[in-house]
Amino acid sequence: MKKSTVKEIRTRFDKDVERFSNLQKGQTSTVDAVASLEILSDSAKYLCPEARDILDIGCGAGNYTLKILEKIPNLNCTLIDLSQPMLDKARERVSNATDGEVICSPTDVRDFPGNEECFDIITAGAVLHHLRDESEWEAVFKKLFTLLKPGGVLLISDLVVQTLKPLNKLMWERYADYLISLNGEAYQKDVFAYIVEEDSPRSYEFQQRKLNEAGFAYVEILHKNMCFATFCAVKEKSGGEPELMEPGETVPE
Repeated sequence: MKKSTVKEIRTRFDKDVERFSNLQKGQTSTVDAVASLEILSDSAKYLCPEARDILDIGCGAGNYTLKILEKIPNLNCTLIDLSQPMLDKARERVSNATDGEVICSPTDVRDFPGNEECFDIITAGAVLHHLRDESEWEAVFKKLFTLLKPGGVLLISDLVVQTLKPLNKLMWERYADYLISLNGEAYQKDVFAYIVEEDSPRSYEFQQRKLNEAGFAYVEILHKNMCFATFCAVKEKSGGEPELMEPGETVPE
């Protein structure tokens, strides 16, 4: 099936700003949206407590940056999104939450011209599933690796598929039940219809492999439920590994 173009996706998101502006509820169609946002922002704090610069790709109304600013205040924030109305809302909200510089750019991550090694944190919330063929995934992950400073972290929360087809069927059946329990069968059919039309998610395993190939030495799953996963990738510092677990270690002292 032919997927939506960038222009068509932009048009839909232009009309959907308010739904993406609730930091408490998150997106109800996303399973565990609030929990995922919490673990993602906590991970930013634990991995990059001295961070100064964040890039939020597909920022929507700014929820991911706002949540990270609660944990690491006064970051310089670069926000990019296809939708200008989304960016306008994100600028308004983020500017009120940081003393740092706020830069907004109405662009696609595939076209973003950022400089090398200029961000401590990059967050990608519900955006990478719009990438299409394998070469796009490879190019975007390589770009994000290049944009990160040594020791920086890429934080991803997104729709995923399973590698094994029977498990994929199970997870999407469970997701269908979740949507029906929220708003009924018609709502479930609407959500599935726009996923089929717009999205081309890949498995966590595929993304882990492509992140490793792009140069990320460490990729960690943070949270997964049904067909949604939150995970991170860390760029090594030159001259030293991050603090690693020893074999047999479990509960920290």
